[in-house]
Amino acid sequence: MQFNKVTENIIKQLEAILGKANVVVDEEKMEMYSRDETSDKLWEKMPEVVIKPENAQQIAEVVKLANRELVPITPRGGGSGLAAGAVPLHGGMVLSLEKMNKILEIDKENLFMVLEPGVTTGEVQKEAKELNLFYAGDPCSAESSFIGGNVATNAGGNKAIKYGVTGRHVYGLEVVMPDGEIVVYGGKNVKDVTFYDMVHLMVGSEGTLGIITKIWLKLMPLPQYVADLLVPFPDMQSAIKVVPKIMTAGIIPTAVEFMDSLSIKAAELYLNKKLPFSDAGAYIICEVDGNTELQIQEDYETIGKLCKENGALEVFVADNISTQDRIWKSRKAYAEALRMLSPVYCMEDIVVPIANIPAALDAIEKIAAKFECKIPSAGHAGDGNIHATILREDRDEHAWHDLKDAVLAEIYDAVYALEGNLSGEHGIGAKRISAMYKHMTEGQKKVLKTVKEAFDPNNIMNPGKVVLLGTIAES
Repeated sequence: MQFNKVTENIIKQLEAILGKANVVVDEEKMEMYSRDETSDKLWEKMPEVVIKPENAQQIAEVVKLANRELVPITPRGGGSGLAAGAVPLHGGMVLSLEKMNKILEIDKENLFMVLEPGVTTGEVQKEAKELNLFYAGDPCSAESSFIGGNVATNAGGNKAIKYGVTGRHVYGLEVVMPDGEIVVYGGKNVKDVTFYDMVHLMVGSEGTLGIITKIWLKLMPLPQYVADLLVPFPDMQSAIKVVPKIMTAGIIPTAVEFMDSLSIKAAELYLNKKLPFSDAGAYIICEVDGNTELQIQEDYETIGKLCKENGALEVFVADNISTQDRIWKSRKAYAEALRMLSPVYCMEDIVVPIANIPAALDAIEKIAAKFECKIPSAGHAGDGNIHATILREDRDEHAWHDLKDAVLAEIYDAVYALEGNLSGEHGIGAKRISAMYKHMTEGQKKVLKTVKEAFDPNNIMNPGKVVLLGTIAES
């Protein structure tokens, strides 16, 4: 598809739709919209214009204009993504949803929150908690990520074991379709199989099938008791091998996270604070929640006993907010901490069946040794999601890209051999699209292409993400 440039005439039409203040063409002001949190400059591209609509009707008019003029649109939430999903690869318009940031309704009787996509995930959690309610979506970037971006990537997070990823909590969406039509799918009905499950086709579609403008989120009563455990182990394999034992012990933990030794040391450096047993080979971090203190105590005692029986060096229990925050700070600081070791890195998002995590981590360790590079790993042990991060360190640009390409190829091959896949929660975006196509069947490629072309025949919606059209996709 050959796209057209944004002309002065298109700028004037955008200003008529949105108001001059919501149309940005100054390069200095647009620069922050040229990237997300993917650290590699390979995934930076300047937009031709940044627009900031305030409602769905404005977005609909913009999309109709883009279709007429064949100008690509890249929807953008908080810019906290890690797959270059909000990078305008083909220039055109970046459509920022930052001004659509209102919570429209909290329905306590039906346990729903209705809101716009520009609300931060942290604000969703805070507003629910003030009403003794609970939104279980909990990405590590909650304070900066927008709920719309969470929905568009089907974000995971720390509580996915017990409560599922974002999509489990989304029951309705208002979407501006690629032709400019505003359509509502779903709503407050807890059960609804009236036609195709369009809600969950849109969830995780990364802005390639439409622009989400309103979300119906399911809430639940706030658990009254929470306890966290920090469990150091002498080495990664003994730590990770205890996870299936925890998951089959008759308990459904809220979270089971892990950090390897390099990640622990990086977090300690970043936080400028001594961590307990920071010389350990690995951490396991567990959380349990519920509505009786006795139940929580029994659960964490069971987990602690299992860990001690399987080689844990110690079990630290936190049952108040202060000590719980202390435990989680090291895990939630993972990405920022790695930047202190290497400002440029490649964070991966691989996922394997839970029982195959030990083999996956063993393969990653061997790959790191083979290529003489550092690949710290942390992530969500309870659902098989591993964030293995290749560090550039002091390599020059050419050596870095050669290393990264070779290491990623071997990691992905190992992951697929273990019945895994290449993204558990960060999404495909632009960063992983070539690797995804390499490992897809022709039938899978055909389905993706058919869906994309049916929804967006002009390919204006976030082109170059998730779906490749034309000869590249067919190669």
